[in-house]
Amino acid sequence: MRIDIITVLPQLLESPFSHSILMRAQQKGLVELNIINLRDYAVGKHKSVDDMCYGGGAGMVMGIEPIAACIEKLKSERTYDEVIYMSPDGELLQQRVANHLSTFKNIMILCGHYKGVDERVRELFITREISIGDYVLSGGELPAALLCDSIIRLIPGVLSDETSALTDSFQDNLLAPPVYTRPANFKGSKVPDILLSGNTPEVEKWRHEKAVERTLQRRPDLLK
Repeated sequence: MRIDIITVLPQLLESPFSHSILMRAQQKGLVELNIINLRDYAVGKHKSVDDMCYGGGAGMVMGIEPIAACIEKLKSERTYDEVIYMSPDGELLQQRVANHLSTFKNIMILCGHYKGVDERVRELFITREISIGDYVLSGGELPAALLCDSIIRLIPGVLSDETSALTDSFQDNLLAPPVYTRPANFKGSKVPDILLSGNTPEVEKWRHEKAVERTLQRRPDLLK
């Protein structure tokens, strides 16, 4: 998979992709991550990527010209399955969205900043808008990193145990059940006996029951 991320602040994306699972996925050649500096496509004497908002009002708007030049250059080199804009009014990022995107070959992600992007960018170039929640951040870089993490970990070969991702919360509309590790007894707080029994069918039954129980308590909306 190839993921191209367009941003005015590439430094914000360096750390998330330089450690742990995301770094190893790149080292294995399972994903190619490219961070494109939109300022390389800036226009005019002052090489600006933003301008004042028509109609007045606070905040600057990312202009269509540098974004269009960048997107058109990338699209001339390959076909993209999705051109995604990280936006607070986009489709909510859920596990099913990550599952679907993880099957694609080429994805482009545009990170908004300032007051957002010229609406014509969304009309002419964007195929999908994704939000990570009902709140506003300073820019789309951190949401883009979260989106990439949720996608990349699902690519076969990224996780050492490929079944691990299949048992994560939300994969079956349930929260994950409680998990434990050594010691079996910590100051009187004990691991449930069933998990020490070695009876795999009963362990799986217990886990499912606990997943349902936890979901009912914390996220009953998932069971509708």
